Amino acid sequence: MPTLFLLIGGNQGDRETLLRQATDLIQHRIGSVAGLSEIYQTAPWGTFDADEEPQDFLNQALKISTRLSPSECLSEALAIEKELGRRRKVQDSPLYTSRPIDIDLIFYDSLIIHSPNLTLPHPRMHLRRFVLTPLCDIAPDYIHPIFNKNLSQLLSECPDTSSCFPYC
Repeated sequence: MPTLFLLIGGNQGDRETLLRQATDLIQHRIGSVAGLSEIYQTAPWGTFDADEEPQDFLNQALKISTRLSPSECLSEALAIEKELGRRRKVQDSPLYTSRPIDIDLIFYDSLIIHSPNLTLPHPRMHLRRFVLTPLCDIAPDYIHPIFNKNLSQLLSECPDTSSCFPYC
C-alpha cells in the first residue's frame, strides 16, 4: 500500500483541537495513520498582509498508508480543510494568510509529479524547518526522490532559521 506523508497545521481557533479533528478525518477518509510526529509550535513563515498579526502555527507530520491515488488524496485533503473552516484566497497572491487548518501533501511514495494541481514532492519542503523537523520525528532516513538525501540531511542543510519547538 502506498505511503503518503502529510504536514498539517494552523494558526487560528483552537489549534490543537483542529489538528486532532484533521487527523481523525484523514484517518477516516484518506488512510490509516502509521506515524505521527510531535506537535511543533512555529513562527508564521512568509509574508502576511500588513494589517494581519498572525498567531504562531502548530504543525504536525503524519505518515499515512493509503489506497487512494495522489489526486484523490489531494481532493480529500482540500475537502477536509474546507470542512474545518479553511477559506482559500486568490492563489496568485504572494501573501500568506492565517488559517484554521492547512493540509500539505509532502511525499507519496517516491513519486515525482508536476501537474497543474499537484507537485510532489512538495516543492518548498526542503526550505522550511517547520516541515522538516516534524518529518524527522517519523522518518529521518526517508530519501527525498529528487535531492537523493534523507530528511535528517535536508534538515541539517535547511536555510530556514525560524523557531520550531515542541508544543507543550
